[in-house]
Amino acid sequence: MGYYQQWAPYVPVAERRRKAAAAMKQRAKKGLVVEPVVIEGRAIARSAWGKRWCEMLEKQADFENRLPRGRTYARNGSVVHLAIAKGELTAVVSGSELYDVRITIAPLPEARWKAVRRECAGQVGSALALLQGKLSDKVMDVIARPGSGLIPHAGEVKFRCSCPDSASLCKHCAAVLYGVGARLDTKPELLFTLRGVSHLDLVDEARVKIAVKPGASSALKADDATLSSIFGIDLGGSAPAATEPAKKKVPAGPAKKAPAVVVMAKAVTAAPKKKKPAAAAAAVAAAPAPEHTMAELRAMGHSAARVKAMLKDGSIERASFGWYRFIR
Repeated sequence: MGYYQQWAPYVPVAERRRKAAAAMKQRAKKGLVVEPVVIEGRAIARSAWGKRWCEMLEKQADFENRLPRGRTYARNGSVVHLAIAKGELTAVVSGSELYDVRITIAPLPEARWKAVRRECAGQVGSALALLQGKLSDKVMDVIARPGSGLIPHAGEVKFRCSCPDSASLCKHCAAVLYGVGARLDTKPELLFTLRGVSHLDLVDEARVKIAVKPGASSALKADDATLSSIFGIDLGGSAPAATEPAKKKVPAGPAKKAPAVVVMAKAVTAAPKKKKPAAAAAAVAAAPAPEHTMAELRAMGHSAARVKAMLKDGSIERASFGWYRFIR
């Protein structure tokens, strides 16, 4: 079969890169936010999330014979653009020319996600630990297990590429799958985005399980009381502070000396009061507000809808990804 009907002649990698850079520059001018996959060295993925993604894909029989064809493409920078969204990967891969790739992934069934959360309950300490991959092997196995975790199996994935290869999984699509592993090194939350679930649900499940342990209720109430005093809000769980009973007045000394003592006491206590409010306000303004995860906010009594409303009215703000703080 002739070249024009099937395959284009081989183009050296350096030449492909030059042409791809020029072509992507033109696409960027038209509004595309170009997100290339950059891999340094031979290891495609270095983090726990990226490694698990690549390992689990390679263990699947339907993928293992086709993935190696795309590994070299991913390593040499041929994935010049990769966007990860809910249920979809859109990419541009540099070959003999630029090829557009679209990979669709079926939504994660709700029953499967509930099972994952149930198995991980009480084992995820915080969103930060989750995204940094600081989890036990058991938790990572549950999350990354093909067929019952978040890593999709072959039956959940559909490939489409503009290249002439008739195979469902061509080397350009395979390169994109490896590109996802590299992207998870820096943005592991994208795995949850891709499957249409929230990583914070795993942290919430941990909070629920911890809350039912003996002694946890009193600890949470103590935390609520502390937070109530810090932020000046009523969390509904802390009891009002007990007040000491009024002491009986002791008869004063001689009538002539009592006024002098009272006046002196008033002078000593009243003078500093004029300066304390300003100093206290300055100290409060200078001190940074504590940051909290969504799970901690829910433990305070703030639902997700309430937090969203507070973000909108400016009473709370996002300090960083997954962390929030109250605005004083």
